[in-house]
Amino acid sequence: MKKLITPLPPRWATRLLHWFCAPHRLDELEGDLDELFQERVKSVGLHRARRRYVRDVFSLMRPWIIDRPSTEYATSDYPTLYFLHPAMIRNYFTVAWRNLVRNKAFSAINIIGLTTGMTCCMLLLLYIRSELSFDRHHEFADDLYLVNSEAINAGGHEVYPKLSASYAQALKAEYPEVMEATRLWVNIIEDRTLLTVDERGKPANSFYETKGYQVDSTFFDVFSYTFLEGDAKTALNDPHSVVLSEELAHKLFGNTPVLNKTIRVGGTTGFGENFKITGVYKGEQARSHIDARFFVPMSVGWVAAFIREQPATYTGNNLYYTYVRLKPGTDTEKFNRKLAAFMNKYVRQSLKKAGFDKRIFLVPVKNIHLYSQLANIVTATSSAKYLYILGSIALFTLLIACINFMNLSTARSAKRATEVGVRKVLGAGKQGLVGQFLGESMLLAIISLLIASLAVSLSLPAFNQLTGKSLATSELINPLTIIAFLILTLLTGLAAGSYPAFYLSVFKPVDVIKGRFTNQSSSLGLRRGLVVFQFVVAIGLVVATIVIRQQMNFLRDQPLGFVKDQQLVVPLHGSNYSAIKQEMLKNSRIAGVAGADYYPGITNQTNFSLYRPDQSVNEIQDVKTNRVSPEFMQVMRFSLVAGRLFSRDFPGDTASRIVVNEATLRKFAIPLKKAIGQKLNFDWQGTTNVYEIVGVVKDFHFADLHQSIQPYAFHLSLGNQFNYMVAHIQTTDMSDVLPFLENRWKTLVANEPFEYSFLNEDFQKNYQSDTRTSRIVNTFTIVSILISCLGLLGLAAFAAQQRTKEIGVRKVLGASVTNVVALLTKDFIKLVLLSIAIASPIAWYAMNQWLQSFAYKIDIEWWVFAVSGLLTLGIALLTVSFQSIKAALMNPVKSLRSE
Repeated sequence: MKKLITPLPPRWATRLLHWFCAPHRLDELEGDLDELFQERVKSVGLHRARRRYVRDVFSLMRPWIIDRPSTEYATSDYPTLYFLHPAMIRNYFTVAWRNLVRNKAFSAINIIGLTTGMTCCMLLLLYIRSELSFDRHHEFADDLYLVNSEAINAGGHEVYPKLSASYAQALKAEYPEVMEATRLWVNIIEDRTLLTVDERGKPANSFYETKGYQVDSTFFDVFSYTFLEGDAKTALNDPHSVVLSEELAHKLFGNTPVLNKTIRVGGTTGFGENFKITGVYKGEQARSHIDARFFVPMSVGWVAAFIREQPATYTGNNLYYTYVRLKPGTDTEKFNRKLAAFMNKYVRQSLKKAGFDKRIFLVPVKNIHLYSQLANIVTATSSAKYLYILGSIALFTLLIACINFMNLSTARSAKRATEVGVRKVLGAGKQGLVGQFLGESMLLAIISLLIASLAVSLSLPAFNQLTGKSLATSELINPLTIIAFLILTLLTGLAAGSYPAFYLSVFKPVDVIKGRFTNQSSSLGLRRGLVVFQFVVAIGLVVATIVIRQQMNFLRDQPLGFVKDQQLVVPLHGSNYSAIKQEMLKNSRIAGVAGADYYPGITNQTNFSLYRPDQSVNEIQDVKTNRVSPEFMQVMRFSLVAGRLFSRDFPGDTASRIVVNEATLRKFAIPLKKAIGQKLNFDWQGTTNVYEIVGVVKDFHFADLHQSIQPYAFHLSLGNQFNYMVAHIQTTDMSDVLPFLENRWKTLVANEPFEYSFLNEDFQKNYQSDTRTSRIVNTFTIVSILISCLGLLGLAAFAAQQRTKEIGVRKVLGASVTNVVALLTKDFIKLVLLSIAIASPIAWYAMNQWLQSFAYKIDIEWWVFAVSGLLTLGIALLTVSFQSIKAALMNPVKSLRSE
């Protein structure tokens, strides 16, 4: 039998009617039009009836209908969007507050979880914001560039951020796009500078300071510093001027004004002459890849003499960081092509003679800290990879807290079904109910925000200690920070409340009131899925914690090829090495003393470009070099594999003999057996210097384990000037050794403070960034697991409550406590086991990617995943068992009576 279909008017015309017609007139008009349409279908046919329907709709579009006054129908009792009316919003929060107070345990679990999640998220956001702000404060930040270089030879290519002294002014003279150029010199001879304050009537005070840089007088025309005293434009015009950071000025002179006061600058920077303080800048400028404590003009000291005495070159003496400020809007791609033309025009021929090629290119200054991955930059850079890791932890921590709220809300759906049913019967719409449930989650988020803000301000000192940052409480009241936190709160409230709101608001009142409502399987499946997600994150973080800790232990314990413990390092700063050495050796606990320009763990700035005599100059290889005293390799305990080490028995070694590592032999394809007596050439200013290999030491890690072992050569010095002295101490008890050394130092070097460090600690500083990440991941892993367990605790309690009657019946029928506990925990165990299976490959991939940044790294073993899974399973079982045992021990009579 053919089914009869009722003809309908055009849908778009009906929608148009709904749009322009006042709500209180719509039902009546639409009903009349429909009735008329059906009559016309019978009398004139469907098509004509539809055309007349459209005509009627348009004919009703009268001004009095379109321009209807709101008072005519949209009173406060009947607004179009009534669920957004202020009175309704007030009502949502009132009802939400009553529900929170009525369900204290549920509210407490959610507030604790959300507060903890938001606290972690806010702290990590402050950290990430701090990292992203590097070099963004400069007035011309978008137009500042470091001129980087890449040297290319037969051995490969090496990116090096320093250039010869000639480039800065040459680029400015050649290209109108260069508004200003400036150079920065980091002292490669000394890593600390002696500053002496000698005010009239007061005893002189001397301090060794690091991070003192020499710059061109144009430096402050390129980089923006906020001067508290002095004028940035003229601060470095006088060769004997010095500009201090606010922190250093306070250290040297207290809280008094320091402008025009003098300090004595020692070492090769100032040669002990007086410098006038011409400026003090705010300490907040430290968020820069140039984290200077003070600036001195480049026109003084050793570097000024070096520039004067050396012939102008574009190929050698690559010792200066060169920065340019370009005209706003300059196309950097086009300018890089101009730099290539510059190299062809001025440099290519001299590079050919030197046996290598080079290109120069721009690196945005604001990208240096996170995105350049440059080695040998002014201050060690970080990596955006760490920010992604920390951002993910922040997001996941908050998500876990939101999931707790969603799970507990949907789990309690049966209890709230009656409330929803009654509200619907009384006229509440879906939108109003969604508003009510979102109101509850927003109220929780706002309460959590207030508590989290307090927690963040209280925990900032501990967080700074954990991360090595210096975040201040004042950063919390920064407008951008406040807006970010408010958005975070809004998103948290919406994320936590969205699913419960839409899930609870669709209950059918008839089913609820007739008792036909059941907790739907779809919501149960989603709840299980969210629990699995929580534990995937938790297990992933546990795996990350174990792998990072293993890698840190590996870095600490890996044999480096020398003895790093009990090695005391003393910076000499031009002091009489021989005299100090003789005095120190008088202590029987000091086994040996040696001098060197560099020691393992610090940046070695010097290298030779060597080639075999049977090779052409175009086949040069870069080899790091270090000038050492005869005892250095014995004190450091390098392992000799061929030939001999330097000693005072062979004073002729100073001129042209070197001791190399095995990597150098590999680089030049020299067999170990034939290494002794082999020659390597080095061309310098038109002269070929020949070096003979007299010894080979086993490969050693002069740099940290992020880098592979590079070719390295030692050459001997019998002089009296070294940058550092290394003393091997035979005891771990330094209580009398250090006072002895300090006493001898003061006897010989009366005007300079005694400073020292331990080589193993200096070496470990290379892993500060990794260690910091490890500490952060450890801490937030614990927090994430705690939040996950908090949610699990709530779910377990609810499950036990739901099955009270079943537990009572089972106990009456003879079930033991173990049986009941197993009944309540097996579902959770299945979820955790599933989480382990999902988390393991994801965690392996993520950690394998992280390990790629190390040249030497561990292999991720299978047991890492087993331990992580068992640990998480154990914690989850402990959490669930608490509620399960409590339910199992309940008197069955009480359980049954409670139903």
